[in-house]
Amino acid sequence: MNNIVKINGHSLTLRDLVNVARNGYAVEIEEEAIKKVNYASSLIQKWVEDNRIIYGVTTGFGDLATVNVDREKCTLLQENLLRSHAVGVGDPLPVETVRAIMLLRLNGLTAGHSGITLETLTQMVNFLNLDIIPHVPSQGSVGASGDLCPLSHIAVSMLGEGDVFYKGVRMSALEAMSKAGLKPIHLHPKEGLALNNGTAALTGLGALALWDALTVAKTADIAGALSVEALHGVPYAFDERTHAIRPHQGQIDVASNIRKLIQDSQIIEKFKHERVQDAYSLRCIPIVHGASRNALRFIKETIELEMNSVTDNPLIFPDSEDVISGGNFHGQPIALPMDFFGIAVAELGSISERRVSRMVDKSLSNGLPPFIIADSGVNSGFMISQYTAAAVVSENKTLAHPASVDSIPTSANQEDHVSMGYWASLKGTRILENVQKVLGIEILSACQGIDFSKPLTPGKGTKAAYDRFREEVPYIEKDVFLYPLMDQAISVVKSGALVEAVEKAVGELA
Repeated sequence: MNNIVKINGHSLTLRDLVNVARNGYAVEIEEEAIKKVNYASSLIQKWVEDNRIIYGVTTGFGDLATVNVDREKCTLLQENLLRSHAVGVGDPLPVETVRAIMLLRLNGLTAGHSGITLETLTQMVNFLNLDIIPHVPSQGSVGASGDLCPLSHIAVSMLGEGDVFYKGVRMSALEAMSKAGLKPIHLHPKEGLALNNGTAALTGLGALALWDALTVAKTADIAGALSVEALHGVPYAFDERTHAIRPHQGQIDVASNIRKLIQDSQIIEKFKHERVQDAYSLRCIPIVHGASRNALRFIKETIELEMNSVTDNPLIFPDSEDVISGGNFHGQPIALPMDFFGIAVAELGSISERRVSRMVDKSLSNGLPPFIIADSGVNSGFMISQYTAAAVVSENKTLAHPASVDSIPTSANQEDHVSMGYWASLKGTRILENVQKVLGIEILSACQGIDFSKPLTPGKGTKAAYDRFREEVPYIEKDVFLYPLMDQAISVVKSGALVEAVEKAVGELA
């Protein structure tokens, strides 16, 4: 069976995560990692028997770190931790998101610095592989000791408490385990803390959003090129020489993409002498889109590093038999990049809406009929779809306010600075979804505009995008109930179908 992702704590990739989260790949712990897990776990057991004082193992948690706990109560301590911390509210996270979170938590625990047993890890592996996915409310983490609340919801289900989705159907964890042939586990010392500390939730959310954003960045270039065609734009701003002397990589990549997309365009060839330059929303596509791409490149590097980091507490160093209580669980290293993510992605939507606005405005659209519809007046055409784009872009402006500048102390001020990184990732996902909607509206509008240039044909890449889009959404001759077509346009964007069609025609986009 090839559809297996093997984990060891240090080699997980973004594609691996997507394959497990969305494509149903199974998970397997590598043999070398199993040895490390077993050794660290044996040290914990030895230290408990020796009555060694270890935070969260033989003491309470957070502000209760000074309270010693009897050895006989160590299991109860760990299980009570999960029960008391599983207090999320709101709609459940999507199943694919929870799968990503579980994979990341597993990967960090297999590095051999957490003291968890193979038995407990195997329970989580079985949950993933048998499609038992915990019900995890979407609100409750401040990114302090990582994602205590959502991770506790995941972990408590392995004890047979709470609800799960088993093969897509919500039921009690006990019922799902019975159907799948599993039994609830009991936790060993340190295990509750190992399971619910760490940044797996905010990183899992961020990783899936990043994966989709990489496709959205290419789609934004396609949408921009289609708008250039629809608005009879001129090609001069995409000249390679211009970008070579301001060599930001994102800018260079986007300009290259636009040149590929509009290559051999009869529309641009006919109208390219009408102006020497276009408005910023067309002329500055490489610069604006490129800046967002530069941000995504940095975010990808940071998230991939975090995916293979150990982020719980305290940490075990088996070679020296030391236990160190540090702060690796703090979400700030991802909170800042995910705030940047929200800003960078929001800008792709912001400039997209400006191009939509030009297409519906007869004074700015370079010959398109008012609101891109024949017999305007009787027909309103795309007038209000631009309102929708504006509304969604405005929402993104609010959501793009950084979460990481906020901190509300928790745990009786023991945790007196928190990252709010989970919210940074959660709202980053919302911003991305909004941008997909705006790009859908832009592509719907631009393809309509291109139809008014017939019989002239667009470029090699833009024609591939136009043809693929027209397989799903027709030209609009007169006013119709527009919502279903707009919704279909957004679905095409989300599917990545336009990127696939374009890359088949012109080669891989940068």
